[in-house]
Amino acid sequence: MIDDTVVRVRGLTKTYGSSAALKDLSLDIARGECVALLGASGSGKSTLLRCLCGLETGDASTDVIEISGHRLQGGGRLAPDIRRQRRGIGVIFQQFNLVGRLSVLTNVLMGHASDVPLWRALTGRFTLEQRARALDALKSIGLGEQAFQRASTLSGGQQQRAAIARVLVQGARLLLADEPVASLDPESTRRVMEQLAALNRSAGLTLVISLHDVGLARQYCPRVVALRDGALVYDGPSARLTPEFLRQLYGASVEDLADDRGPDTIPLPTLSLAA
Repeated sequence: MIDDTVVRVRGLTKTYGSSAALKDLSLDIARGECVALLGASGSGKSTLLRCLCGLETGDASTDVIEISGHRLQGGGRLAPDIRRQRRGIGVIFQQFNLVGRLSVLTNVLMGHASDVPLWRALTGRFTLEQRARALDALKSIGLGEQAFQRASTLSGGQQQRAAIARVLVQGARLLLADEPVASLDPESTRRVMEQLAALNRSAGLTLVISLHDVGLARQYCPRVVALRDGALVYDGPSARLTPEFLRQLYGASVEDLADDRGPDTIPLPTLSLAA
């Protein structure tokens, strides 16, 4: 039997000093899923994403994090082949992380950086095949005409789409996006989310997206994982997110998040607020 589990987390705990950012978290995500991470600021969403790509290590008590059946980390230590594993994990941040003075094409080509010697990446000496692949990636997200512009001339939404193209060039099969649309206007947000959803549908890319906008989670992500104070308090269909649940998750100060878009007739379990 083929195991379609792409992300497997068991007993993930992460503490900073005396503060627990994540508490004994266990989670499975299957190939091709599109999962939204919800939770108030400080709930542990970004820490979880950083652990999933190896930018952070869990505490020594953590059992294991596996990506596509390979051990990424466990017991507070990264796997010896962490660099090879990171090639299959794309990460998109809110800040885009493009070099403004370089062309859009050159920024996208940096997706090949782990596959070429460091001196070639630093001097921009990529092969014709790699350049063609980068151009194809830009065309696929509607930025082919901007390939030779400086990245700083792009709008925020275009820069985020260029970051997506870089992930495509990298050949990642798992994409972790940390608040990718938090600084974008509504139209740019729609374009970026539709691009991510299209990649999930057409290319089978597994997506884990940290969001604050509950409406976006309902619209684009069939599954939601919700965190509160570092603990997993809900894992299930986004259609089951009710105003009552959201008030418990975010607090009364964000009543606007508890809109009534989407079904709300199925009762949710009471949140488990672990200390």
